[in-house]
Amino acid sequence: MKAKEFDEIFDANEEDIVQYLDLSTAKRPNLEPKRINIDFPTWMVQSLDEEARHIGVSRQAVIKTWLSEKLMQIANQRVAL
Repeated sequence: MKAKEFDEIFDANEEDIVQYLDLSTAKRPNLEPKRINIDFPTWMVQSLDEEARHIGVSRQAVIKTWLSEKLMQIANQRVAL
């Protein structure tokens, strides 16, 4: 299919274009994992583990969630300025 044909189908908005895409190679930018090492004091690790057990997820999930929330909060504050 030519790009022009695809664009016409997309612009017409009359049918689902997903059938025309090769999703096996699709990637979401900036979401590929990058491994880092970080040292925490023992009391932080114990607190993280306690929270992880409390909510039923891994320590890594707690850290990722909390960091993500904080980074989004900071980004939203910057936009609001």
